Amino acid sequence: MFRGNGSGHDVRTALGNHRAEHRSPHRAAGDATPVGGTRSAGGRRKATRHKTQTNVFRKIPAVPSLIGAVAIIAAAGGAIGMGPGNLNGTGLQLSAGSDNFSGTDAFTFTGNDARSLAISRDSERQALKVATARSLQATVDEQSAERNSTLQSLAADAQKRADEIAKNLWVLPTVGYVLTARFGQSSGLWSHLHTGLDFAAPTGTPIFAIADGVITFTGYDGSYGNKTVETLPDGTQIWYAHQSEIDVTVGQHVIQSAQIGRIGSTGNTTGPHVHIEVRPGGGAPVDPYPEFLLHGVTP
Repeated sequence: MFRGNGSGHDVRTALGNHRAEHRSPHRAAGDATPVGGTRSAGGRRKATRHKTQTNVFRKIPAVPSLIGAVAIIAAAGGAIGMGPGNLNGTGLQLSAGSDNFSGTDAFTFTGNDARSLAISRDSERQALKVATARSLQATVDEQSAERNSTLQSLAADAQKRADEIAKNLWVLPTVGYVLTARFGQSSGLWSHLHTGLDFAAPTGTPIFAIADGVITFTGYDGSYGNKTVETLPDGTQIWYAHQSEIDVTVGQHVIQSAQIGRIGSTGNTTGPHVHIEVRPGGGAPVDPYPEFLLHGVTP
């Protein structure tokens, strides 16, 4: 503390001398500018003193800068001194062992919360639906395959039967005819009941083989007149009687609808017609009408 005689001049002089003592030793020795400066004629110091004093205070850091530096140092020290996983004074924990995602990641984590459980149930239901749909489809495919196999078998059987029927289909023995006598009728014209169907048509009308077969007889046969016998594959005999013309020979294979002769009135007859008898296995005659129906044709 500097004491003076109470005058302002003494105080200023003392401060000037004090600053001069602490001036940097590196200051140039030839610096002629006095610390205290010089006085003017009016008794005041010149501006040189004020300039020097201002430069000295510029070397001292500003108060806000000092405060900021202190804050940075304090923060750094606090960060270094904190324990792992603890933000100083905040209560936040960074310990890897205490978080809720331990052993998980954002893509595979499935928790026990309601949303995760709902997603899991939805996934299970979806998987069950897919499995059920696949099972049903497999069952349908299996049943469809079995059905197709059965249908194919039935179709094959039907085709086989159709082929057999086609082979055994009959045709009518002539055209433009009129039925004049049926099986079982009686008349003075016959010594016993009528044994066939009579298809009356003009003389010379073609007579056709009613089915595939082999000619086993041709010639004149009493009351039957000119007669042709055709034997079918099952042994059934078809007799064609009263012909005016025979166009086949014994042993000849004929097909359905092939012409085998012509209508006439030979033998015991009252007019031109073809008498048709059906004899299964070469035995006694049966009614030709239902036999025609059975083989797909109506006389």
